[in-house]
Amino acid sequence: MPGNGAVTRSTLRQQIADALRDEVLAGRLQPGLAFTVKEIADQYGVSATPVREALVDLSAQGILEADQHRGFRVPQYSLTDFRGMVAARSLVTDGMFRALSEESDGSAAADGSERAEGSAGSGGFEGHEAFRDPTGPRAAAALAAVRRRGEEAERAARAGELTVLIGYDLRFWRELGALFGNPYLSGFLHRLRLLSWMCAVQHLRRLPEVRGLLWSGHTELVDALGRRDAAAARAVVTAYNAHSLALIERLAAR
Repeated sequence: MPGNGAVTRSTLRQQIADALRDEVLAGRLQPGLAFTVKEIADQYGVSATPVREALVDLSAQGILEADQHRGFRVPQYSLTDFRGMVAARSLVTDGMFRALSEESDGSAAADGSERAEGSAGSGGFEGHEAFRDPTGPRAAAALAAVRRRGEEAERAARAGELTVLIGYDLRFWRELGALFGNPYLSGFLHRLRLLSWMCAVQHLRRLPEVRGLLWSGHTELVDALGRRDAAAARAVVTAYNAHSLALIERLAAR
């Protein structure tokens, strides 16, 4: 088993990574900003090793990028990048909703062995109990937990509290994605949402007020999924994506 030193370093590595990610999302680390491992280590008063590991982790997620001349830098994602991220998000959510729709219609494989292997129609989604048995008590609890996260995100959006919104929004989509039973795709969706927030923040932070500008349809989406209404869920996300693109394109043009 690893010693306490290894556990402490691992914890410190995660804390530094979380702190730097939050700084980027808050807009305090601006796109294009470069820094060295030593500068971050000095800032946090820690050794270079956990800092280097944290920066490598963030680079693997696309939150930072390695710069051979300087160390690391905050990437500068373009409007084209943002459009691509939104399109990729749509592909993932469409697959989720399609699998839900096919399961509701009974067109997905009913045989247990076929489902375990992953049928072509299911797109690799096993499905959480919340969607396999939406009337069960565990299903209700799972959906209610995601809905509460959505309510907090909506409150933050209406109040214009961007930092709070980003935190709840990321948790909302991560927990919602987990209900579809494919951790690889839900993890990919989380990464896309994280990166798209990075793109949006550089524009949104320049505004003196964002109250009333931010999407707040989280609970509407959960309610549609709770009814197993894939068409309604897809319509909510389509409207959300159109709203996001229009907003960021308008701000980028200023």
